[in-house]
Amino acid sequence: MSDTAGGPDELQQRLIDGDPQALAELFSRHRERLWRMVNFRLDQRLAGRVDPEDILQEAYLAAAQRIRHYRDDSPASSFLWLRMIVTQTMIDLHRRHLGAQRRDARREVSGDRGFFPQSTSTSLASQLLGHLTSPSQAAMRAELSGQLEQAIAQMDPIDQEVLALRHFEELTNSEVAEVLGIQVKAASIRYVRALQRLQEVLSQLPGFGAELSHA
Repeated sequence: MSDTAGGPDELQQRLIDGDPQALAELFSRHRERLWRMVNFRLDQRLAGRVDPEDILQEAYLAAAQRIRHYRDDSPASSFLWLRMIVTQTMIDLHRRHLGAQRRDARREVSGDRGFFPQSTSTSLASQLLGHLTSPSQAAMRAELSGQLEQAIAQMDPIDQEVLALRHFEELTNSEVAEVLGIQVKAASIRYVRALQRLQEVLSQLPGFGAELSHA
């Protein structure tokens, strides 16, 4: 990355120095990616009750409070640091709204992601079924939803996360590796394997021939 005026390196250094304006610029720069993550991760039970924009605003305020810890957090990139804060904001929000339903430790994925396999499988199923919008397709969607979610839930939780991060949050392979705490090569191998496994799952359901290529 070039160290030009206002460029990534300069903004990162300003963030290290605790410059709130640098935070505002970086948050604006990454807002679309962060919104995509919130839209994907938000529990369907909260749809219509919680605005993704409000979540981003809450996360921004949390980032402003945490800016002095930016250097200690040692993020691989400012985007992943912001994503970490948005993730924590969403975890807190889900727990506030859904209470004990989100506190089953047996469902929790280890690491800093803080999301749950059930949540990821539900989000993946919802996104993959999102193209079924006509009245007749809506009936098919209701019928397939439970089957698809159950099938995805049988996949390795890490493979589910790799699919979610790469295909729906559109993170790079190196970003996925950083988020999951694995080697870049391992992240790439897992992504290919997860794609193959998901294609197998989808091939068993009507209307899902090559769904991932159109998701």
